[in-house]
Amino acid sequence: MPSWFKEYFSSKSNSNDGDGRFYYGWVVLAVCLILITVTYGVRLSFGVFFESLEQDFGWTRALTSSVFSVYMLIGSLFAILGGWVADRYGAKTAFMVMAFFAFLGLALTSRVSTLWHIYLSYSLLVAMGTGATYPIATSLAIRWFKERRALALAIVTSGVGLGSILMAPVASYLITGYGWRVSSLAIGLIAFIIMIPCSFLLRRTPVEAKALSKDEQQKTSNLNFTEGRDNEFREFSIIQAIKTRNFLLMICILFFFSFCLFMVMTHIVRHAIDLGIEPIQAASIISISGFANIPTRILTGFVSDRFGRKRAALICALLMAAAMLWLTQSSSLWMLYVFAAAFGAAYGGLSPPIVAIVGDTFGLRNIGAILGILEVGWVLGAAAGPALTGYIFDTTGGYDLAFLSGVLAALVIVILVFLIKVPTAEKSTINRRLTN
Repeated sequence: MPSWFKEYFSSKSNSNDGDGRFYYGWVVLAVCLILITVTYGVRLSFGVFFESLEQDFGWTRALTSSVFSVYMLIGSLFAILGGWVADRYGAKTAFMVMAFFAFLGLALTSRVSTLWHIYLSYSLLVAMGTGATYPIATSLAIRWFKERRALALAIVTSGVGLGSILMAPVASYLITGYGWRVSSLAIGLIAFIIMIPCSFLLRRTPVEAKALSKDEQQKTSNLNFTEGRDNEFREFSIIQAIKTRNFLLMICILFFFSFCLFMVMTHIVRHAIDLGIEPIQAASIISISGFANIPTRILTGFVSDRFGRKRAALICALLMAAAMLWLTQSSSLWMLYVFAAAFGAAYGGLSPPIVAIVGDTFGLRNIGAILGILEVGWVLGAAAGPALTGYIFDTTGGYDLAFLSGVLAALVIVILVFLIKVPTAEKSTINRRLTN
C-alpha cells in the first residue's frame, strides 16, 4: 500500500491526537453517506409519487404539495430533537429509532385512503424517521474531521445526490409495474434493512468518549465567547450561537436554498410530464441532477478547505440563479437535462462550505443541536417552496412565476453569503496554504 495512502487515511493526519493508525472517522463518513443516501432517497422520491397521489385521490397540486410541506415542517422539529439526542446519547441510538419510524410511516402510507391518513403516516411518521438525518450526519463529519472538514462534509452530503440517483428511478419503476402503494412499502423495507446495521457502526470520537470532569465542564461553560475571534478553542452554547449574526444569516440562507431546491424536486417531474415527456424520462431529470451534484460536492469541499468557504459558496449560488433562469425558458427534454446538470452542480456545491462555516464558527460541543435548529430554516423553505409553486400553478395554469421566484431566491443567497463573517482561524489557515 503506498505511503501517501496510509498517511492520508491515518488518524495522525486527521486528528490532533492521532497515533498514525487507520482513522475510524473514514468509516463514520462512509456510514453517514449511506444513511443520507437512503433517507434523502425517500425524501426526494416524493416527486415521483406526485402524479399517482394527485390522480388517485383527485387532489389539486397545492393540496398534494401540502403533504410534503407538512412533512418538512414536522421534520424540522425532529431535526432539533434528533440533534440533541445525538449530542447527548450518540448517533447510533438516534438512527435506530429513526429506522423504525421510517419503515412504519412508509408501510402505513401504502394503506392510506384519505388525506388525514397520509398526513399522519407520511407527514408525521416518515418525518420522525428521516427529519434528523442531515444534522446528525453532518455533525459527525464536523466532529471527526478538522483539517479536511469541508471535504468530509462533501463526501457525507453526496448522499443527497446518490439518493435521488438511486431512489427516484427505483420508485418510478415500482410505480409503473406494481403501483405506488407497493413502491411505498418496498422503499420502507429498504430503508429499515439498511439503516439498522449502519447504526451499529457509528461511534463517538475518541475525545468525546472520554468523559469530561465537572471542573473541565465548568471551565468550558465559563469561557468568554466573542464572534470573530480565533475559533479553535471556542465552544458555543445553543443560546450563544442563536444570538450571533452568522446564525441569522445561515438560517436565512438555508431557507432560500431549500425553497429553491424543493420547489424543483417536488414539481420538476410533473412539469416535464405537462410538456409531453414520458414519466420515466421525466423522473430521470432528478437522477441527472443527482449525478451532477456528487463530483461538484467533492470539488467544492476541496476548494473550500484550501481557498475559503465564502468563495466556493458564492460561485455555487450564482450558478443556481443561472440554472433557475434557464429553467424558465426550458421547453424540451434536452433543455431540462442541461438545467438538471447545472442545478445539481449548484446545490451540490453550495452545501459543504455553508455547513463547514457552522462548524468553524460554533465549535463541536453542541453542533448537533445547533445544526438541528438551523434545519428549521431549511425545512421552512422546503415547505414554502413546493406549496407556493403548487398554488401559483393552480391559479395561473403554469410554473413561470414560480420558477422566477426561484431565481430571486438564489440571488438573495448570493447577498447573504457575502455578508457572512468568516472565523479568523479559517482565514489564517487559508493564508498559510496560499503562501506555501
